Amino acid sequence: MFEELSEKLDGVLGAFRKRGVLTEPMIREGLREVRRVLLEADVNYQLVKDFLARVEEKAVGEQVLKSVQPGQQIVKIVYDELVRLLGEVQAPLSIAPVPPTVVMLVGLQGSGKTTTAAKLAKRLAREGRQPVLGALDIYRPAAIDQLEALGKQVNVPVFAERGERDVARIAERVVERARSERSRAVVLDTAGRLQIDAELMAELARVKAAVKPTEILLVVDGMIGQEAVKIAQGFHEALGLTGVILTKMDGDARGGAALSVRGATGVPIKFVGVGERPDGLEVFDPARMAGRILQQGDVIGLVEKAQEAFDREEAERLSRKVAKEGKFDLEDFLAVMRQIQKMGPLEGLLKMIPGVNSAMLKQANMDPKRMKHIEAIILSMTPQERARPDILNGSRRQRIARGSGRPVSEINRLIDQFKQMQKLMKSMRGMGGKMPRLPRFPGLR
Repeated sequence: MFEELSEKLDGVLGAFRKRGVLTEPMIREGLREVRRVLLEADVNYQLVKDFLARVEEKAVGEQVLKSVQPGQQIVKIVYDELVRLLGEVQAPLSIAPVPPTVVMLVGLQGSGKTTTAAKLAKRLAREGRQPVLGALDIYRPAAIDQLEALGKQVNVPVFAERGERDVARIAERVVERARSERSRAVVLDTAGRLQIDAELMAELARVKAAVKPTEILLVVDGMIGQEAVKIAQGFHEALGLTGVILTKMDGDARGGAALSVRGATGVPIKFVGVGERPDGLEVFDPARMAGRILQQGDVIGLVEKAQEAFDREEAERLSRKVAKEGKFDLEDFLAVMRQIQKMGPLEGLLKMIPGVNSAMLKQANMDPKRMKHIEAIILSMTPQERARPDILNGSRRQRIARGSGRPVSEINRLIDQFKQMQKLMKSMRGMGGKMPRLPRFPGLR
């Protein structure tokens, strides 16, 4: 997310950090580079102009020029203005005082509404809100089939009326059924449409009048850049949006949409879609997102991912085993690794650690397939070998290599790294829980 923008901004702001003294010409020259980076990221031109005017006004002040660390002061100013541009405070999903809470998703065709509807329903289910999905896309072939398939995947019921052509009436019946079945939330998946299509926009207005949704969220493809501003303005004028969900932010999105929509419309960004996984929907927090853009990490986000992914019972079992017996075998290691995989790609997790930048990630030379290779190696072992890696002689390693399709050298490296981790676990037990220095993680080369 924002990888290209982050790298370029880090390069420009890094030049500020290295200078012990800053003059006004130096600041203005540096801010011209910031301007270039933001425009290349497809941020709205007027927003870039206003953003840099505010930064320059603060940056050329006497307090910054005479500061002990003027470069750090400017980075702080850029960070503060980024937070302001992104919305300053987190905007949570509004919950209706009397159930059900009705969330209506709108947007262009192909923006990812149907997938986002399922992701949002899964998040609401995890919060205990007993959601249902309403299929209002009667135009796209197989749209209802897709929503029903996604509903099964996230274990959320889907209400649809295939023969009905009045979308407002379908919406009313979905909400009535949800109310009768005591569901506490309804997510309505509407058909994609252009904001300039008056007839289809009028249809959305009728749906709004029929069910009076608590939230009307615009789903925007994060890769379309500043065009998102026109789209958001069109839908906002017609419907009165309450929020935005940015999708496909894990791809090659340049970041322009995220930095433009909130500043141009005043509509808060509520969620960000990352990946195709059912749990790939993150709450949007301006301060944390600004920190990630400036490669300052996001520890809170990392902890939240860990809380969502980790199996509490499995973690407690492993903790008891290590504490009481001082044992940690390859079966345990496989269980831990699978829980880490649930949190998402390792590279994305490391980016959320403060101080880890793009240069460090490149130096680490991470192979995204490495975790799968490790899993294949361990699964090619017998239960006895996983419990006692010390019995892995040359012939056993050759057999495991054939079974996993990996070279013997890779198996040797995994066993060496695992032995380091075993020593770590034993030393933690002997030190009363005090954490010694960690060895290299086996997912890195």
